[in-house]
Amino acid sequence: MAARSSLVGMEVPIIGSDSVKWFNVSVPSTTPPSPDLFAPPTTEDASSCCIIGDPPTYFIWRINKSCPNVLEIVEFCSFAEFPRVGLRIEFASALSPYAYIWRNEASIASGNQYMLYALTVTGVAYLIRLTDISNYGVCSVLPPNEVVELNITSYCDYGAITAITATTGCLVVGGQDGSVGCFRLGMLDFNAPGFLHELRDDSSFGRLWSLMSRKSVASVKDLVCLKIHGRKLLFVLHLDGVLRVWDLLSCSKLLSYTMNTSTSEGARFARLWAGETTNDTNLVPLAVLRKPNSEVAGEMISLYYLHLNLGGKTNFSIEPSTMNISIEESAIIDVKLSSNKMWILKEDGLILHNILGPSEGREFEQCFGLQESFVAEQLFQSSEHAADDLFWLAHSLYPSAKEQIASRVSSIFLRMLFLPDVYHNSVLRATLQDHNKHFTDSEFHSLTADAMRREIISLIEHEGVSRSSLSPIYCWKNFCLHYIDNWCNKNGPCGLLYDSSTGAIGLIRKSSVSLLRRLEDIELLAFGCFDELGEVASSRINLSSNLERELLFEVLRCTTSLSQQIGKGAPALFYQSFFSQPSISPEEVVGSFLKVLETRCTSWDKGVGDHKILRKFSTEIFLSLHGLYQKAETWDRVVDVILKYLNFLVPQKIENKSDYKAVLDIRTGITVQVTSQVAKVMFESALDILLLLSYMMKLGGQINMLPEDVSRVQLELFPLIQEIITEWHIIHFFGTTPCESPTMEDFSSQLSSLQIDSSTNRRSWNDKLGKCDFTLAFILLLDHQNSFEGVVSRHLPNPSSLIAPVHNFTSWIVWGRSEDESSSFSTRSSILALILLKHGQLDAVEHLLTMVNQNLLKEKISSSIQGVNNEWCTLLHLLGCCLLAQAHRQAPQTSTKKKINEAISCFFRAASLHEASKSLQNLSCESGLPHISFPDQASPGAWKLHYYQWAMQIFEQYNMSAGACQFALAALEQVDEVLGLKDTYSGTDFLNESPITAKGRLWANVFKFTLDLNYYHDAYCAIISNPDEESKYICLRRFIIVLYERGAIKILCDGQLPFIGLTEKVEQELAWKAERSDVSIKPNPYKLLYAFEMHQHNWRKAASYMYLHSAQLKSEAALKDSQLRSLALQERLNCLSATINALHLVRPSSAWINPLLEGKSIQSPSKKARINIPEQEADDHLLSRKLDSCMDIEKLENEFVLASAEYLLSLANVRWTFSGIDKPPPNLVELLVHSNLYDMVFTVILKFFKGSALKRELERIFIAMSLKCCPSRENSKKHALLLTSSKDEVLHDSVDITHQSKGNDQWEALEQYIEKYKCFHPRLPVIVAETLLCADRLIELPLWLVQMFKGTLNGRWGMAGSESSSASLFQLYVDYGRYPEATNLLLHYIESVSSLRPADVIRRKKTCAVWFPYTTIERLWCKLGDMINSGHMVDQCEKLRNLLHTVLLKHFKQLKVDSDDVMSSATS
Repeated sequence: MAARSSLVGMEVPIIGSDSVKWFNVSVPSTTPPSPDLFAPPTTEDASSCCIIGDPPTYFIWRINKSCPNVLEIVEFCSFAEFPRVGLRIEFASALSPYAYIWRNEASIASGNQYMLYALTVTGVAYLIRLTDISNYGVCSVLPPNEVVELNITSYCDYGAITAITATTGCLVVGGQDGSVGCFRLGMLDFNAPGFLHELRDDSSFGRLWSLMSRKSVASVKDLVCLKIHGRKLLFVLHLDGVLRVWDLLSCSKLLSYTMNTSTSEGARFARLWAGETTNDTNLVPLAVLRKPNSEVAGEMISLYYLHLNLGGKTNFSIEPSTMNISIEESAIIDVKLSSNKMWILKEDGLILHNILGPSEGREFEQCFGLQESFVAEQLFQSSEHAADDLFWLAHSLYPSAKEQIASRVSSIFLRMLFLPDVYHNSVLRATLQDHNKHFTDSEFHSLTADAMRREIISLIEHEGVSRSSLSPIYCWKNFCLHYIDNWCNKNGPCGLLYDSSTGAIGLIRKSSVSLLRRLEDIELLAFGCFDELGEVASSRINLSSNLERELLFEVLRCTTSLSQQIGKGAPALFYQSFFSQPSISPEEVVGSFLKVLETRCTSWDKGVGDHKILRKFSTEIFLSLHGLYQKAETWDRVVDVILKYLNFLVPQKIENKSDYKAVLDIRTGITVQVTSQVAKVMFESALDILLLLSYMMKLGGQINMLPEDVSRVQLELFPLIQEIITEWHIIHFFGTTPCESPTMEDFSSQLSSLQIDSSTNRRSWNDKLGKCDFTLAFILLLDHQNSFEGVVSRHLPNPSSLIAPVHNFTSWIVWGRSEDESSSFSTRSSILALILLKHGQLDAVEHLLTMVNQNLLKEKISSSIQGVNNEWCTLLHLLGCCLLAQAHRQAPQTSTKKKINEAISCFFRAASLHEASKSLQNLSCESGLPHISFPDQASPGAWKLHYYQWAMQIFEQYNMSAGACQFALAALEQVDEVLGLKDTYSGTDFLNESPITAKGRLWANVFKFTLDLNYYHDAYCAIISNPDEESKYICLRRFIIVLYERGAIKILCDGQLPFIGLTEKVEQELAWKAERSDVSIKPNPYKLLYAFEMHQHNWRKAASYMYLHSAQLKSEAALKDSQLRSLALQERLNCLSATINALHLVRPSSAWINPLLEGKSIQSPSKKARINIPEQEADDHLLSRKLDSCMDIEKLENEFVLASAEYLLSLANVRWTFSGIDKPPPNLVELLVHSNLYDMVFTVILKFFKGSALKRELERIFIAMSLKCCPSRENSKKHALLLTSSKDEVLHDSVDITHQSKGNDQWEALEQYIEKYKCFHPRLPVIVAETLLCADRLIELPLWLVQMFKGTLNGRWGMAGSESSSASLFQLYVDYGRYPEATNLLLHYIESVSSLRPADVIRRKKTCAVWFPYTTIERLWCKLGDMINSGHMVDQCEKLRNLLHTVLLKHFKQLKVDSDDVMSSATS
């Protein structure tokens, strides 16, 4: 490629050409495939463009060498969008590298208006009738009637086909034998006369002579069809350098010319290109590619001119070669000729030659930059250490935030990757596939820009598994290296596109299309074309002398030296610093760069070589600046030159009142692309000047800069540079930043705002928002309010005409239209922000307004604030609205809070500025923002009050209560001030509100917002601060309701809230809520009332509310199933317990409640119950409860006992209830005993029964308990009947074990409770024993029961004792036939009396000291005699009788002795 200094133009990609969706169709073929090659194969990627009609339709065809049997076709127009669909035609055999598309006027009516010529390597020519490409989406094979096949080898024998060309209705082939055949394919039938014409030197000779003449003609190398002055001419280039010109209509030869023998000896001629003539010239340029000889490397293009003599008879002649261009570096891809220019596309670049000689100060040879070098430079792949320098430069810029360097560098790479000039759909997809990220076609095309960024970031993070801070840069270098490789492989250049109507030149790539443009003047200077400085200076910079030109040259050379020393990452980091959070000022960034210049710490190799580079740079730049000072003599003159140069960088203001309406087409996309390219160069040029001036100031006195010079730079140049950088940054930001996707919540608003009319152009916006190739500039261009003069031609624009629309667009962005009267960019930015806000581009609006706001802050510091108030107010207002909408949309909590706080700050600052009301009322209603209307004559305080209420409503609309609360409080601060200004403020602005009503409304809003934020104490403070009583009580009621709903009602009962005059109201609301609330509500209102009253020391009220809750639970329990009923009963017990406890705190004389009265007192005049009950019916219902009017502690305890019994029965699945509390129902004891609830049953009888009644109930209980200890025969039979399965034995054992376990429990309970309660009734052991023996005469009485009888006086005084004595047991044994036990018991006691110790004998001899139940003993004697007489158990009875006889005889003897002793002692 030519040197960088000769760069005069660059490539501009056409948006959308990289993301074409292909419709694949195959061609049906009737010709059998042949292995022989009769036509040249496709060895390199081939492409071209066919331009048809006026306005033109451009057809681009491509043949990829990797798929030589597939032909790609894309159709587009300059006045429409680049199509999103293309056609891929698959042939049965590989194609030759040629195709031609033409329009057949005769077939327009049938819909197949276009014809396609193609030739396979097997010699089969195809004519395909094409329709609209979108129609091929539903078919996979072309209809046979739309395809015509012609096997050329069957018509003529040319050896091999070596060249192909075509024109409308005619396909021309050249053979290896030098023959040329013209086929009227598609115009005539195969057998029609004139279908085939063979072009020969002399057609009058016979066939034999013609065959002989062909042997003397070299093979055809190239064919070109050209229409000149209405005649279709065919140019035929032969291998030996002979050029023949034929008239296709008459098939006659017009010219035969042999190339210069002096230069063509031994040469091989390969290609021929022809330009087009114009009406005012008779010269047709011809370019011939030849290789001098086989021994010489490289190729050469020779330029010839075909001269037309338009006299009476047209004569043709060729002028000898006037220019020879050597091509030595790389192979030629394509060449295009115009009347005065020749474009040569090579593998490494594009060269423009002015074939008529230098013109307009241009050189013969000029270079146009291609995207390969631009993409590599943007992705820091142009040199080995470019990416490393960026990383280390970021280290120096963020020394205190090293953990964030990786994310900042990633942001730079991402931004670069998504630049319109760099981003390529298929290339990025291939790169992601290289990193194992695979997508289907639909998935990839559906990805938005944000989604694509997330995918790339996740890939980089996944690969950077190492914790080293350098790992991200390695991952990005690897990713970008793959991207560059895929770019070269999948998007390399393969042909040129040339429109002779306008001179437009384009580049056809493998997977995209682009145009070429001339560089703008500033770009020529930025790219080092200092030779152009004289022309630029005289035309635009307004340099007054050659000295000023030389000074500017030296200044630009110094900036170039600085930028090369600091590295290519400096502009990227400076640009990215505008997006940093927290933000970094430009001064800090420049200061960091200057440190890098001093230390050269961005290089990887910090050795001796690095220090040599630093010393060399320092010396050279010092000498350059010193020489600059010597040449200028004063720094003032240098500053003047730099000031003129900076004014040249300021976006031009163009007076334009055109009503041109931009549409979404290729020309609009090109304008956006070129604008971003120019803006980038402008931005970097201003940054270079800023760096140079900062470096000069740092040197200061070393280069003889005086303090006055430094002050002038700081006061005059720095503000101007900052403004230039900001403006071009914003322009570049608009041109390169993809639009945000519409969110789901505001999709309808997006739809309504974008589809302003019914045109397809407007409706297509919905699909493009969020896509990588639809930037913010398109929204600005296509908004219906905008108009500026763009490209109006319906052809593709020529390279020089693309700059004017850019100037118009940048002028419109910065200055607006002539009638807009915007005095500054800050004013203009508000208009742009409104347009972007209308279309939901919140991030862009925030960035735009934040940038301008920072500049305004600097203006405020450097000048009077009054001059910027008007525009600053609007800016802050819009920025606040944008931040608010962003906070509403964003999910992360921390980010949302930050946005809300920033929005609050913006609104407060906007309200405080002078004449803010006038500025904000002029905002366009089309922005979608709520309009602010306010009287102009209002006072500043009234304006603030109105604005604060507006802001409060906006925050409330977005459910952001924190901000709304702040503005409500701010409005309250203004109320008193505003209401006192009766002369300047009218109360009508309060909508006829009184001051109290206004304050009440605002305090009610404060209450609502604080309640939404769960600030309950603040909400209550707002309630008690409310001066409007009605509003206060409404808020109080709402407060209690919300506390219930959120489970925070306990705050009312913890004593932290001061109930100043609201105690009764709070109680009333709680009671009303309790009466109408469901029992299941948590927490229960009655419990809260209990806690509330307890805290207020209202013990009786607390007890009353808790008792009402127990009554409520009683009603609910009756309606529920067993499990829920048990829970309700347990809760009721707790309520009764709490009631009793509360009454215990009251003096005994006042320890009572009146629940009936309390229940009737709960009412709310402002609300109605959920179920309306007539008053009389309600009274009857209350009376039906049969509750006494007063309840004391005793009655409550009675109810508690009965409720406990009910609860325990419910746990045992026994449904029972009670109505009265004076005495228990008759069946309660039986149910409790049956359920084994012995503790409860004893509690009940002890509570309700006394004296003999208590003894009767105890007897009933123990009889029942005793019976449960000895199962009846029926139960035994029932258990026996259940054992009917085959596992009888096992089941019987299990039943016995279970029954035994239950029986043991019953015996233990009987023992426990008889021991506990026999003090209440001494006869209980007798009752138990008699019950057991009655139930089963053979039962063995438990030992503990027998011991209760035997334990009387330990048997020392016979069987005397209480009711449950051994005599009672002896009598029971006798009564129930237990004679052995009776005999043994009697023997035991008689023997115990007779075997007393000597000490006890004296006592025994006292009167009535020993007693036995002799009557019962006599009955036992008789019973034994009866048994003997009846013959039943004779032996056992006799034995017992003998024992009894012996013992009694002995006993009576003892008694006689004791009696005698007593008598003796009495006598003595």
